[in-house]
Amino acid sequence: MPFAYVNGTTLNYDITGKGTPIVFLHPPLLTSQNFNYQREQLSDEFQIITFDFRGHGASKPSERPISYSLIVEDIRQLLDFLGIEKAFLCGYSTGGSIVLEALLMYPKRFLGGIVVSGMSELRDSYNKTRTWMGSLMASSSLFNMLLKRSVAFGNSDNGETYHRLLESSIPDHEDNLRQYYDCALNYNCTNRLSSIQHPMLLIYGQKDRSFVQYANLLHQNLPHSSLYFVKDAKHQIPTKNPGKMNDLIRLWILSLQDQQTERIMLDLEIARKLNPAMYDQDEQDNRLPLS
Repeated sequence: MPFAYVNGTTLNYDITGKGTPIVFLHPPLLTSQNFNYQREQLSDEFQIITFDFRGHGASKPSERPISYSLIVEDIRQLLDFLGIEKAFLCGYSTGGSIVLEALLMYPKRFLGGIVVSGMSELRDSYNKTRTWMGSLMASSSLFNMLLKRSVAFGNSDNGETYHRLLESSIPDHEDNLRQYYDCALNYNCTNRLSSIQHPMLLIYGQKDRSFVQYANLLHQNLPHSSLYFVKDAKHQIPTKNPGKMNDLIRLWILSLQDQQTERIMLDLEIARKLNPAMYDQDEQDNRLPLS
């Protein structure tokens, strides 16, 4: 995977495929390798961009404390580096919070957001305790590797995935991991969700019971959201239910593009009625007027 020097750090990234760009965002202790199935199954129709966050995987450790706003700025500058004007964002788990923050910080830079098993805040005691424990274990040399093995195992559908996820997480920087966990513990943008005017796709596992409340919270507060629950799925959808997740992403983005085409055709029809002489001549010439 190549490297990009952006925003004062070096990021390990991968870009594959052609078409509408989608940037995938991982949670702590999981790197860009978490989206291997998305690269394989969506790159035939979309440009798939993945990267390791600061202090994760093969990216350099961050001298500046990790924050969501810092990661969002990394994303913006990475897109500049790649020459990409606009892209969709897809975030898994805490990566979903970064999607929301990015749309709030740079609304004109992104086409829309996809949140997979994500949240605008942590409000239940079960997940807050798990995140707090993750922060403690991430910064402990004694428990750090145990935590990495546990997260890799929990997100694996087979032995090959487990080894890939674990090996990619070994270089993760302890301080940066703790900082990312602390961001997840303290972040809250629920009161700002109504400001997000982008189309949003929300994907959750039917059996991810502690996150149903976060799915409904986002769906109720985001002005333009579509919510889907994947049957028999739990939290780890990108690796354990990739086919259904990827089909939803594909159909959703294509439906947005179809709607845009319909709006363009409607605008042309309105223009035709307002100025029939101009369009009648163009029909005789078998062409549409230039905009």
